[in-house]
Amino acid sequence: MTMSGEITALFGMRVFTDEGRYVGRVEDVIIESDSNTITGIVVVDYNRALIDKSSRGVIIPYRLVRAVGDIVILKDVFSKKRVPTSELRELVLDESETREK
Repeated sequence: MTMSGEITALFGMRVFTDEGRYVGRVEDVIIESDSNTITGIVVVDYNRALIDKSSRGVIIPYRLVRAVGDIVILKDVFSKKRVPTSELRELVLDESETREK
């Protein structure tokens, strides 16, 4: 399968933590163009009990992904309380603000 085929397979996948908690659904991926590697996944319809944000979606660093199959499994970095998680960034619709610095 080509790289683009593998990336598009992520779209729509449900995302869970390695503790079994539902996180959300993959809407898009962030790719580092110099190295052609995925650096983040854009998650929408996210579990507001885990992620205390008011945006439409969040960008989760790809380094937290533990496995990809029928679902995406992330390392559980979410606290049991509903508090902001420093590992996540809010999805901003202005494209210039979503780029890595």
